[in-house]
Amino acid sequence: MLKPPPARLENGLLLVVAAALIDGDRRVLVQQRPPGKPMAGLWEFPGGKVDPGELPEAALCRELHEELGIAVEAACLAPATFASEALGERHLVLLLYAVREWSGVPRAQHATALRWVRPIELHGLDMPPADQPLIALLDALI
Repeated sequence: MLKPPPARLENGLLLVVAAALIDGDRRVLVQQRPPGKPMAGLWEFPGGKVDPGELPEAALCRELHEELGIAVEAACLAPATFASEALGERHLVLLLYAVREWSGVPRAQHATALRWVRPIELHGLDMPPADQPLIALLDALI
């Protein structure tokens, strides 16, 4: 049986999951980081850190419930792409999943605001550096 990877490995790797929620109009949901958090005011895909011993898919379902108040089944997560970026002494690996089915209406529970945007509009938003390389791939996917 495979053991799930920890969120922070000995080598400083930080594992983060995010969702590109895609609605029926082919728009993607982004949220704005709140004041007081690193990169406050930037727009990002909802998600968060994978806890030690947690599988990425379980972490994303948990994060979407905590951040947006929606329920997502792991079977509805489609791996889309990933990004890799140095963060000082740590290294971020961001796994992006496409999500087209969920229960509930997304609400900004921890973010300042939510926006539904077309993938091409993502280029005009201030987003964290790790999210930037995901935009073109997401545009091609949708």
